[in-house]
Amino acid sequence: MLERNWRNRYGELDLIAVDGSVLVIVEVKTRASKVFDDPAHAVTPLKLARMRRLTQLWLAGHREQWWSEIRFDVVSVQLDSRHPAAVERATVRHHRGVFE
Repeated sequence: MLERNWRNRYGELDLIAVDGSVLVIVEVKTRASKVFDDPAHAVTPLKLARMRRLTQLWLAGHREQWWSEIRFDVVSVQLDSRHPAAVERATVRHHRGVFE
């Protein structure tokens, strides 16, 4: 992992990581309610556009590094609504390449 909770005045990127020669930008969504079947559905096109803009800003400060491509992922964590503190009951899903 390169960075966690990278922030500037325009927003935040949850995780910035590398998978081989691929830069991976990860949005983490955690929910205890069942409003969405999967918390990843809470990542809207507007949020994805913001992630892309923030990634451009992050890249501007890291011109010395090079990646063959950039991938946008979502990690969704669905907590048990009756026992949200019981992390062992959580369902975790990794959605790769949600935005090209």
